[in-house]
Amino acid sequence: MKKIIFAFVALFFATLSYAQIEGKWKTIDDETGQAKSIVEIYKKSDGKYYGKVSQLLIKPTHETCIDCKDDRKNKPILGMEIVRGMKKEGKEFTGGTITDPKTGKTYKCNITREGDKLNVRGYIGFSLIGRSQTWHAVK
Repeated sequence: MKKIIFAFVALFFATLSYAQIEGKWKTIDDETGQAKSIVEIYKKSDGKYYGKVSQLLIKPTHETCIDCKDDRKNKPILGMEIVRGMKKEGKEFTGGTITDPKTGKTYKCNITREGDKLNVRGYIGFSLIGRSQTWHAVK
């Protein structure tokens, strides 16, 4: 009986956390396919989700975002908030932005979770014109 109750509770919490994006996620470099950084996604008091670079796994060309155009200009990449203002809408997180510290460009962003992976899509204008990455949960 204890096993059945434990299995039910575990399944219940797994279902609740399925659509959540909070936690640490490993990003992959588009060009090399190597793990690039760890991004920690968290929820602020405004109810929106944000993500900051909590660890660099590959030494970047520049330690700071020299090409950023906003408050992140010349700020260290480590600790930089690269995901801002995401809102949960059903199973998707939308309405925010993502910044590529390598180029300094900021894009609109959609994030969906599939198991222990996040599908992160940055785009300009319409979601059809953009690029996607898969981030992996850090355990």
